Amino acid sequence: MRTLICDCNRTMPLSPQSLAPVSQALAKTPLASADGLDTVHTLLCRREAGAFQRAAKEGDDLLVACTQERRLFLELNEQTEGAPGLAERPIRFVNIRETGGWSKDAKEAAPKFAALIAAAQLPDPDPVATVSYRSQGRCLVIGGADAAERAAAMLADKLEVTLLVDRPGGALPQARERAVQAGRLTRLGGWLGAFHAEWESGNPIDLDLCTRCNACIDACPEGAIDFSYQVDLSACKSHRDCVKVCDAAGAIDFQRVPQQVAEGFDLVLDLRESPAFTMHQPPQGYFHVGRSGDSERKLIDAVLKLRELTGEFEKPKFFQYRQKLCAHSRNEQIGCSACIDVCSARAIRSDASRKGKAKGDQAGGIVVEPHLCVGCGACSTVCPSGALAFGYPGPADQGRRLRTMLTAYRQAGGKDAALLLHSEGAGTRLIGELGRAARTDENVRGVPARVLPVALWHTASTGLDLWLSAIACGASQVWVLLTDEEAPEYRQALSEQMAVAQAILSGLGYRGEHFKCIEVRDARDLAALDYALRSPAAQGVASPAALAVQAEKRATLDLALDHLLAQAPAAADEIALPAAGSPFGTLRVDAAKCTLCLSCVGACPESALADNPEKPQLRFIEKNCVQCGLCATTCPEDAITLQPRLWLVEGGKARKSARVLNEAEPYRCIRCGKPFGTLRAIESMITKLSGHSAFQGEALKRLQMCGDCRVADIYSNPNETKITDL
Repeated sequence: MRTLICDCNRTMPLSPQSLAPVSQALAKTPLASADGLDTVHTLLCRREAGAFQRAAKEGDDLLVACTQERRLFLELNEQTEGAPGLAERPIRFVNIRETGGWSKDAKEAAPKFAALIAAAQLPDPDPVATVSYRSQGRCLVIGGADAAERAAAMLADKLEVTLLVDRPGGALPQARERAVQAGRLTRLGGWLGAFHAEWESGNPIDLDLCTRCNACIDACPEGAIDFSYQVDLSACKSHRDCVKVCDAAGAIDFQRVPQQVAEGFDLVLDLRESPAFTMHQPPQGYFHVGRSGDSERKLIDAVLKLRELTGEFEKPKFFQYRQKLCAHSRNEQIGCSACIDVCSARAIRSDASRKGKAKGDQAGGIVVEPHLCVGCGACSTVCPSGALAFGYPGPADQGRRLRTMLTAYRQAGGKDAALLLHSEGAGTRLIGELGRAARTDENVRGVPARVLPVALWHTASTGLDLWLSAIACGASQVWVLLTDEEAPEYRQALSEQMAVAQAILSGLGYRGEHFKCIEVRDARDLAALDYALRSPAAQGVASPAALAVQAEKRATLDLALDHLLAQAPAAADEIALPAAGSPFGTLRVDAAKCTLCLSCVGACPESALADNPEKPQLRFIEKNCVQCGLCATTCPEDAITLQPRLWLVEGGKARKSARVLNEAEPYRCIRCGKPFGTLRAIESMITKLSGHSAFQGEALKRLQMCGDCRVADIYSNPNETKITDL
């Protein structure tokens, strides 16, 4: 791949000599190329545009180190005779100007440039499955008559609009230009192209029968009827003059039973003060304007978007779900619900009920509605088992990107790299504004040379596995830039994950603060962002790993932890972890309560608990435990307690081996001596059943026999009543 680089009218300190470390690093970095870095342009988008066209005609893959003029370069490629089209040869772009070239320490930013260019040259991730929507433009507008009619007028030429007037007041036009309903919305669900609305129509005036002759308005002595053609029941004194004048049309009936109406729509514009959906991220195709101070701006934004929402649409299926790894439920008992709790779109629901499932199906799980999923990835971040994984891009692709950046950065001589994870939307804009401020304001330093910005589809889509892998691969720190885009649930989840990650590194003896969330609103907080990015470096590994992030979360965590432990300055045998968000831990079993019924073994979804076929034992493999709590919920004796921790005895090998949590003396059959059950369990059963009429005499003794002897005793006892005797 050939890279075209420009110093933007000499505002960046770039030259073939300063870029020599970049070229050397890219030559040593897998899948990277240093081709083109021996030439530094000054005005590639203007006076030297011919250089771009010559490179375009050569047909090589191109990377342009400028995002500002992306549109111009794409148009130039189309207009250049002999240049392959974008479908045949896509052109990539990378921003080195605002992300470092305009910062006050731009002269030391060569390692950063190597990292950014190497990441931009990576091949695209494999395509993912898509989710389809189909909209025919049926739009429901909810609100008062005046506001709803005004909005409808702006949409009617593009959409099929239905008004739902939810209160008296205002005015509908004299001409019946569109469908108008009146009533109180009782339910709204669905998504773009598949909304289901239900409302209750209890007003005396039926708008379908009403001819808008205005006779009722003229006849009403209280003025309880206006041009919304609804009766204000609080003002009505029951004279019923309106009924008399509407006798021919029969549109007014005070005895009418409230009607329940249900219809389907593709789009919804909600003008009411309170939205129909209260979650942070409502379904696509739903727009709430309300009646706030900026409602006019919101209305225009909503109208412009609604007008374009007809036809067929696709979006990526952002998640991958493997039920066999899910620790949400077993036998209708609830364990981990982290994904359900964190989802700001309410796209995830429990599937713990066994209704309609095959007999013997113990597995529960969750259901993710892909049409509601907005791709935040927070569910995969908080999932302790890896049952949910973010797929756009997947963990392996994202891990390769981070590893490539850190490798190129290190090969170019960079030290103490801090990864700054930010969103592709507001986060990218903030970094651009910070870079521009650094160019023009002597008090703003800009993005430091050691800080590597990494744009993500959503900042909540990465978590413990990728963060610890980045530290193992040589990063000093991982920071997440949060703006107003992130829901409160995401902020809490990221903070909890970072507390766990920091506890692990601190417990291993690595000094400093390795993880933090940097919270800013917008350009008003540029000074705070500039200051936060100047935080001192934390201690990293002495020898970076070359580990590849795996598709399975737990496998990646094991690889990262093994390397961090091997490089640890002062490893402890045990690291206590915060209870919130911890995917690691052990179990405490109260031996005085536990009867070794082993119900916990059947409930464990991760095979962390097991029995011993040879003798009564409860065994535990700590590496497999995800702290879901299903064992504690299922235990009938309430004998199990969760203990979040990271156990590192024997260099971490002990947590991978089975150990005994509880064991008991086996009970031996009084007839043949074969062990069966446990002494405590059999004695407890005998005590509880000794007073029952069905367990007297010989029947009580049979409780002390193994299964074979119990059957033999029944058939060999001459005093036993048999079914053939009846």
